[in-house]
Amino acid sequence: MTSTAPRLPKVRASELVGRGWLNTGGRDVALADLRGKVVVLDFWTFCCINCLHVLDELRALEEQYRDVLVIVGVHSPKFLHEADPVALAAAVDRYEVRHPVLDDPDLTTWSAYTARAWPTLVVIDPDGYIVAHMAGEGHLHNLEVLVAELVRTHDAAGTLHRGDGPYVPPTPTSGTLRFPAKAIALPGGGFLVADAGHHSLAELAPDGETLVRRIGAGMRGLADGGPDDARFSEPNGLCLVPDELRAAVGFDVLVADTVNHALRGVRLADGAVTTVAGTGAQYMVGGADNVVARPGDSPTADRTGVGYDGPALDLALSSPWDVVWWPVVGAFVVAMAGNHTLWAFDPVTDRIMRLAGTMNEGLVDGLATDAWFAQTSGLAVDAGGRLWLADSEVSALRHLDGGGPTADSLAAASPAAAPGTATATVGTAVGAGLFDFGHRDGPADQALLQHPLGLAVLPDGSVVVADTYNGAVRRYAPPAPQAPDGSVGEVTTLATGLAEPSGIVVEVEGDRVRLVVVESGAHRLTRIGLPGALAGEILDGGAHRTQRPMTELAPGEVRLDVVFTPAVGQKYDDRYGPSTRLQVSATPPGLLLAGAGDDVALTRVLRLDPDVAEGVLHVTAHAASCDADPSIEYPACHLNAQDWGVPVRVVAGAGSELTLPLHG
Repeated sequence: MTSTAPRLPKVRASELVGRGWLNTGGRDVALADLRGKVVVLDFWTFCCINCLHVLDELRALEEQYRDVLVIVGVHSPKFLHEADPVALAAAVDRYEVRHPVLDDPDLTTWSAYTARAWPTLVVIDPDGYIVAHMAGEGHLHNLEVLVAELVRTHDAAGTLHRGDGPYVPPTPTSGTLRFPAKAIALPGGGFLVADAGHHSLAELAPDGETLVRRIGAGMRGLADGGPDDARFSEPNGLCLVPDELRAAVGFDVLVADTVNHALRGVRLADGAVTTVAGTGAQYMVGGADNVVARPGDSPTADRTGVGYDGPALDLALSSPWDVVWWPVVGAFVVAMAGNHTLWAFDPVTDRIMRLAGTMNEGLVDGLATDAWFAQTSGLAVDAGGRLWLADSEVSALRHLDGGGPTADSLAAASPAAAPGTATATVGTAVGAGLFDFGHRDGPADQALLQHPLGLAVLPDGSVVVADTYNGAVRRYAPPAPQAPDGSVGEVTTLATGLAEPSGIVVEVEGDRVRLVVVESGAHRLTRIGLPGALAGEILDGGAHRTQRPMTELAPGEVRLDVVFTPAVGQKYDDRYGPSTRLQVSATPPGLLLAGAGDDVALTRVLRLDPDVAEGVLHVTAHAASCDADPSIEYPACHLNAQDWGVPVRVVAGAGSELTLPLHG
């Protein structure tokens, strides 16, 4: 029977418009350059775990059809940090993106293609018409079928052009570490680092720099074996196995092997690696085959994995990002970033089960079974048994109290597991939701983070957070036991100017406390010294505030001037929009009656409250410049950026101008 339904009109694909291109050798790419190719636009943002899943899904398809298929990543950012072109270039390198990427910071192309979610895929045929629009992940099969059909059709019609596309590989980088993710201190001294960019683990000497050995072959893959043969894929979290369990489980370190969707056990004596949880496939929410079918299983058995409590190697995992031992349940807790949940893994019985989270993404507190998380990426346990979580997509510091519904089951399954309470509850110390982020200190219920990935607990019980997209280390001090009801604790900034810090190790030597920060974007470990008195006026008031002289400013209107002059031979780079940006906030927020916020100009009039005696002005400025010589085909461009935390005292009769040199 022939259908009489009218054929939908073809829609011509819109031009690709943005700030610039990556992975093209400096060339801009127009749709006309792609005519004759099947084109897949991948709208992504590098904070988004679902977008990272799609990048991995596309690798094999891209390789199979490299002569006829062009994938174009359209990076349309969510977080402010992701709009930084330097950060985007690092992310393209970090995630081994091997196709052209359009930098779309103003969401111009995103809007032209009516994208509404990250990730979104749009397929364009060789004639330049849109033939498919897909939101979310898990579309690989649909893409395979559609691409194969388009290749056949247009090959037969003579409209398919074979040959190289516009991708130009970047210059490879080298170094001991490449985008390290997390680190732990080893019992004998030194560190074990999840060297995500090298798909391996790096053991470093106590200096944090000298390579002792490498565990893993250094290329993507899922393979067990000795240190030269084992393969990882972007490993992240690491945790030592408790001393009393190492002989029983046969390994010393548990590794969250993120892109392999697996947990790996590492024996330190010889570097042997074993897969201890996960099938190597990704858990798909709502999927019917997340659990391996075994002979004898009932045909009606639930294989979705929602209520799974069984062998750890039979369950698909979803981007495990961090792991920590939680004595309350006598098991490892796994931050399953890919489906916004926490799982408990018992290495003695080799069992795994869901501990908290509904698999919905968001910020909802309450019973663990009802809580919503959003890409939990960092875990730590304090001396009182509270489990702390860096919940990255809601820019939050959260906590889990009690053993949860799994505790009794885990205790029964393993003699080493301690019984927990019947229920567990989730709370939030810092954070407001999916779209609320920033850099603001002060009372915890008003403080803001930006996509934190790691945390640790200090000896005084406070929590330090790797505030990744703010390039900072922050400290949350819980309310004192004698504090009145309703107290929320305080957030301060300990360090700024770091390159995407993603993990923290605490070193204590007598009265000295140091943080070893994993600077992922700088490919190194960085030590930061803290005052010996971890509790009290110095840290609680903000270490950076008391170590520098106060700037006296008059109450009322104050002119802020960030001075920037392009270097010799350079000019403002305004080819793709404004070349400058100025962001201003204050601690406490009430210090600023006017002038807070984000704008283009590097000058601004602030208004200081005469009733606020002192505080800190937080100023962030960016200015882009490039070669001024018009004869240079590919001008060298630079982003100049600086963060200031300026301690100020409001004094009548003081100056009314604040000048900060960015480059001048």
